[in-house]
Amino acid sequence: MSAASWAPLTPAERAVAIEVLTHGPISRTEIARRLDLSAGSLTRLTKPLIESGLLIEGPAPVTTAAARQGRPSQPLDIVADSRYFAGFKITADAVYGVVTTLKSDIVADRTVPLHTHDPDQVADLLHTMTEEFTAAFPRLSGIGVGVGGHLDSRAGDSGAGGTPAGGGRAGTVSSPFLGWRSVPFADLLAQRTGLPVVVENDVAALIEAEAWFGAGRGLDRFAVLTIGAGIGYGLVIGGQLVRTPESDHGIGPRWIVSQNGPLTPDGDRGSVVSFLAIPSIRYQVRAATGRDHTYDEILALAAAGDPMPARVLDEAARALGTVVAQIANFAMPQKILLAGEGVGLVDVAGPAIEEAIRANRDPFAAPVPLETKISDFNDWARGAAVLAIQILVLGRPEV
Repeated sequence: MSAASWAPLTPAERAVAIEVLTHGPISRTEIARRLDLSAGSLTRLTKPLIESGLLIEGPAPVTTAAARQGRPSQPLDIVADSRYFAGFKITADAVYGVVTTLKSDIVADRTVPLHTHDPDQVADLLHTMTEEFTAAFPRLSGIGVGVGGHLDSRAGDSGAGGTPAGGGRAGTVSSPFLGWRSVPFADLLAQRTGLPVVVENDVAALIEAEAWFGAGRGLDRFAVLTIGAGIGYGLVIGGQLVRTPESDHGIGPRWIVSQNGPLTPDGDRGSVVSFLAIPSIRYQVRAATGRDHTYDEILALAAAGDPMPARVLDEAARALGTVVAQIANFAMPQKILLAGEGVGLVDVAGPAIEEAIRANRDPFAAPVPLETKISDFNDWARGAAVLAIQILVLGRPEV
């Protein structure tokens, strides 16, 4: 039985399944408390989920205060390895692929260089990687793909042959990194693999994974700022990523931190991208020194006290602190996660970041709950797999 063959879940069934997926094994008593359900309602909701094979009753009782007063409650859980999902992150020069369990644990990964951006050839490459994954994991049930760019959605994801398979994002992809414009990539890949496919903006996929299984787990308001080749931002409220028509276009190029900031090829003068994106930082150091360095080399030079790299990173750090304070001031999240391959800046220039945060916050404001995570591209691919789990198994939530 593939993921697409699971019956569509009602909103109430989906809520139960998410509680078990993200917190299981968990007692029925605890689920009922979290979702404000009666015991009878919970039994009615869990019955079809158990019969479908999505949930199982665990063998060991859960000890709770409620359970000690009566019959012990068997925990509900998901058999993590009953289904597997492939997740892919497509960059300008490589494809990063992972296989995850139903609980998003990575059990295999592979990286393949990308020598062409032709959509059909890229789909052929992902097809080959999927075949290799399927040989090792025959219960591979769906595919998620993360791409830096804009998704023009239509109702439904692509199933085998490009037919709709339930409630998510397919449509076409426009990606400046790949030179794609209105490419029906979900259809291309589904036609080759025979598996349901969901394609999503890579930042959105990473945020969804962190909200469900990572730094934002259990939080009502959670913000993520990603620093890398570009700048990404997302806000989760009530457990759901806030989506707007312009979400996939990126706001970094016109998110102005200082009109007197650096002028770089990408982004307006003094924008978040001009201050913080890795290509912009490399450009500034190259313009000042006449030498090209990798981002890691720039971090090391600044840490060693080399004046020009240190100056560029100090300005970047103060811009980052300002942006973090702005997010905290206006979104009021319970936590802000800094993620991406560019967050090594925090280790080198942490004090400057903290100083800028304080300067842009009310003196009596609470400290900003900030967490950093250097995300490699396998993390981004895992995010795409989580999107496949969310949409292909649980269905897109009704909003």
